[in-house]
Amino acid sequence: MSRRMGRILAFQGLYSWEAGGMSKEDILELSWADSETGKDVVDLETATFARVLIAGAIENQALIDQRIKQNLKGWEFDRVNKVSLSILRMSVYSLLFQKDIPPSIVIDEAVDISREYGQDDSYKFVNAVLDNIGKACAKENSVK
Repeated sequence: MSRRMGRILAFQGLYSWEAGGMSKEDILELSWADSETGKDVVDLETATFARVLIAGAIENQALIDQRIKQNLKGWEFDRVNKVSLSILRMSVYSLLFQKDIPPSIVIDEAVDISREYGQDDSYKFVNAVLDNIGKACAKENSVK
């Protein structure tokens, strides 16, 4: 299983959901992932991981977007480009709900994906927002 590939698929799926208006059900099928290369590129574990991220981010979008908005410094939510927003949603879902994955890994993966797929300096923006949310999550978990 490649969690990195699962995160990339989740980001691409969330982007398609946000920008392309694909239904959640169509995105979760991941048939679009295989059609991009013309062969079966996604093993079952990777596909399952991607589906968890996609479904979780969509189902918890209101909470996730609220967290993102709370951590935008000098930036309007409506101005966040769809690539960065998709990466943020996927990653914030992980930070909030996947407690078995260290926040540093979630943030590092998001930054790497943002470097690869985002605009020039979008990785800095993604890093700053996720770092703030990760610290808030750690603080919340230590209080519980």
